Amino acid sequence: MEQGEDRYWRRTSNLMWTMFALWVFFGFVIHFFVNQLNEIQFLGFPLGFYMAAQGSLIVFVIMLFFFASAQDKIDREEGVAEDE
Repeated sequence: MEQGEDRYWRRTSNLMWTMFALWVFFGFVIHFFVNQLNEIQFLGFPLGFYMAAQGSLIVFVIMLFFFASAQDKIDREEGVAEDE
């Protein structure tokens, strides 16, 4: 069973670090390049402005749904889902 627990936590950790990296990218890195992104128009707005005002928030909500779905899949495959 120990080997299964190790696999579960490795998969969970990989998912967590992937989501953290995406959060850092859309929360901080994108905003460092706001001036360059403002040269691109998106829905009539400069892309840097759009990402700061709405784009990052939309990505965060999508990430939440993806994380919940991916973690549920891991839980079910490893036999630790709460509703089993």
